[in-house]
Amino acid sequence: MPKYVIERDLPGAGSLTADQLQAVSQKSCGVLRNLGPSIQWVHSYVTQDKIYCIYIAPNEQLIREHATQGGFPANRISEIISMIDPVSAE
Repeated sequence: MPKYVIERDLPGAGSLTADQLQAVSQKSCGVLRNLGPSIQWVHSYVTQDKIYCIYIAPNEQLIREHATQGGFPANRISEIISMIDPVSAE
């Protein structure tokens, strides 16, 4: 199944409190439950003004539907082609 990086422009994301991040996470999980098991949130990285999310889904459209239903921005969705890390250099 394809894996995607979703770039979400969210000014001030790095200043969100733990409670606010929990609320966002709960909203996302609720939408995912409604969409069914074919879409999965792996994890996210919060930076100062963006959130980068890793998702597994059959297609980009399902990710867009998640964003629409959750009220989340999905400014850029990119399919992950491959992954490298320090072990790749060996």
